[in-house]
Amino acid sequence: MPTPHNKAQKGQIAKTVLMPGDPLRAKFIAETFLENPVCFNDVRGMLGFTGTYQGRPISVMGSGMGMPSIGIYSYELFTQYDVDNIIRIGSAGSYSALAKIYDVVLASGAYSESSYARTQNGCTDDILLPSAVLCEKLRASAEKQGIPLLEGVIHSSDVFYRAASDEKPAYWEKLRDEKGCLAVEMESFALFHNANVTGKNAACLITISDSFVTAEETTPEQRQTSFTNMMKIALAADY
Repeated sequence: MPTPHNKAQKGQIAKTVLMPGDPLRAKFIAETFLENPVCFNDVRGMLGFTGTYQGRPISVMGSGMGMPSIGIYSYELFTQYDVDNIIRIGSAGSYSALAKIYDVVLASGAYSESSYARTQNGCTDDILLPSAVLCEKLRASAEKQGIPLLEGVIHSSDVFYRAASDEKPAYWEKLRDEKGCLAVEMESFALFHNANVTGKNAACLITISDSFVTAEETTPEQRQTSFTNMMKIALAADY
């Protein structure tokens, strides 16, 4: 049955969903990589499509920005639409010289100061883990395609614009050095939590779009259409 945020009927969404933050990136993936894509949702402009890739049904849907947004969409996909696997594919800012622009990172965990998990069901963990089985499938896909893959803990932040500060070391440097965070994004902690509480699988592949270390940045157009390696890894994995 449709929800207030998704008009799809049961059966219109595949067991595996790729979830970029940007709905236009979802549209790009569907039109570029999927055969016979059909739009199953456009409520609030959050586009979702189902098609086939190498003969297998797969869906792609935007999540919006931040944990409350992906929290709603992923929870409904897991509980209302019988989705088994959600792979977040998105952009991230690098906290380390090891993670360069356009590098693909597989999250080994998501650290967050967010109250999302605590509010949702009382979980007080500040680092949540992805599905080990799903991550192994993504590693195998990357290796088969010869695409380099970094792995590390990522920071899922509630705040995009932090107030200016002269503190030394900088906040991001503390997270890198004390929590081992390789990069920052805004969604994976909530996604991993929802997978844990529903008994489903979640993973996160991110492409480095900018760097706190070097101050490099990519354009919005590049973020929408050029981060294809993570898409190829996610699409070709053996679910």
